[in-house]
Amino acid sequence: MIELRQLSIASGAFRLHDVSFALEQGEYVALMGRTGQGKTTILEAIAGLRTVMGGQVLFDGVDVTQQPPARRGVGYVPQDLALFPTMTVRENLEFALRIRRTPNPARIRALADWLGLAALLDRSVAGLSGGEAQRTALGRALSFEPKVLLLDEPFSALDEETRAEMHRLMASIREKTGVTVLHVTHNRSEALALADRVLTIEGGTVRMASS
Repeated sequence: MIELRQLSIASGAFRLHDVSFALEQGEYVALMGRTGQGKTTILEAIAGLRTVMGGQVLFDGVDVTQQPPARRGVGYVPQDLALFPTMTVRENLEFALRIRRTPNPARIRALADWLGLAALLDRSVAGLSGGEAQRTALGRALSFEPKVLLLDEPFSALDEETRAEMHRLMASIREKTGVTVLHVTHNRSEALALADRVLTIEGGTVRMASS
């Protein structure tokens, strides 16, 4: 389970106070809200990429608030994907395993086959289509078999057909891995199609979305 307890974050003039909610193991939760409400900030706090001023982030009851990102077992796909443009698809997929010093070529080959990237492994990411880039970013986030997957509007720039393909892929990822997912999106139909629950954030308060 992931639990945020009275989380408070300050970044310049931005303030996020006393945010509390929980995700059960294996649950897929969508988080919605207007721009500037702190959705990305919450993802970064869970991943360990944002300094927390107060409150706690707990994984299965263990306080990880001060743990570095590599120790949290979190896969994160930011909105801009943050792929390394000078690397190949293979090198991007291998990156998380390399920094953990746990290279696993067999895992990378299996992941590439699953995500439809096997024929693209030696291609530079600079030449990928939107859907190929999204699958590469997902593969990099999943390479070390994380318990938690954080998605920050990952499909917002895709055309309708490619977005539908990615939705099917996310259903497959969930079925095969059992990973817990927190997915930030502005697309209500996407949230309803993918998530077990839809949460909204407004004024620092997170609650169930109205039907």
